[in-house]
Amino acid sequence: MSAASSPALVTGGTGFLGRRLVERLLAQGRPVTLLGRTPAPDLEARGARFIRAALEDAGAVEAACAGMSTVFHVAAKVGVWGRYDDFFKTNVLGTRAIVAGCRRHAVPRLIYTSTPSVVYNGRDLAGVDESLPLTTNCPSPYPLTKALGEREVLAANSGDLLTIALRPHLIWGVGDPHLVPRVLARARAGRLRIVGTGKNRVDMVHIENAVDAHLLAESTLDTRNGAGRPYFITNGEPVILWDWINGLLTALGESPITRRISLGAASAVGAACELVWRSLALRGEPPMTRFIAAELAKDHWFDLAAARRDLGYAPRVTMAEGTRDLIAQLRPAAGPPRRA
Repeated sequence: MSAASSPALVTGGTGFLGRRLVERLLAQGRPVTLLGRTPAPDLEARGARFIRAALEDAGAVEAACAGMSTVFHVAAKVGVWGRYDDFFKTNVLGTRAIVAGCRRHAVPRLIYTSTPSVVYNGRDLAGVDESLPLTTNCPSPYPLTKALGEREVLAANSGDLLTIALRPHLIWGVGDPHLVPRVLARARAGRLRIVGTGKNRVDMVHIENAVDAHLLAESTLDTRNGAGRPYFITNGEPVILWDWINGLLTALGESPITRRISLGAASAVGAACELVWRSLALRGEPPMTRFIAAELAKDHWFDLAAARRDLGYAPRVTMAEGTRDLIAQLRPAAGPPRRA
């Protein structure tokens, strides 16, 4: 069955990326089923079917795959801190249940939402491509378990089940409930520091471009092109991270970040925080970890040649356009400018 009119299952369909993907599928007239923990009455009112289940519930996850022509496995446990076992249950065992459900119910296409952090190696990632090996040594359980999940999805690729892994980096845009709001909150609380030189280049991807990539991956699998492969997905416009953050803050009437901390010092603080949080079993995430320090200080930008060639991926929304729209959305809620 062609992807254009076939039933689709979206795990994590109430999250930022999953919700926008569901909306686009519904706009195409597709039968869509969501699997997640939190109901979405607005999406159900538009015709989506909701299955309330956690990824840890293997039986429910496998059953949800019945009758589907495409499964978009977007859901994951995200974060930079937490118990490895908790991440493993969701990101590895949950993914295994998805693969098992696809096989059991003869689902022909599986698109897995991965992350570029699966190739974390503690070094700058400047223009790297998909030949970089998956991480096996990372101070955060999220990249480790997502790497295991990606490996299993791609290994499951066969003549009967075509699989592909997409690695969108730092998804943002209007409606973002995570990335930009978190940066703004930390900046307003005086808890944000420029880590390292402040000149590191970072790739991001606008939400609409990320959804485009998922739909392109689905149609590409109809031709069996790209099956069994991972693809980096970004805007293809690396920005100097701290310049972009400060530009956003300034446009919203906020004070730019000027205070700095070296990468070595931030890493040491992160290691100390991790020890305290682990020893005392504290809840929530530490204010700094070794992984966060590296992410804030090092280059993270990627070669899009494979996605452009195999998927026909071409980012529609530029960084400038997306930033303009985001500022317009956030400005009414920004309140009066802070005094320096």
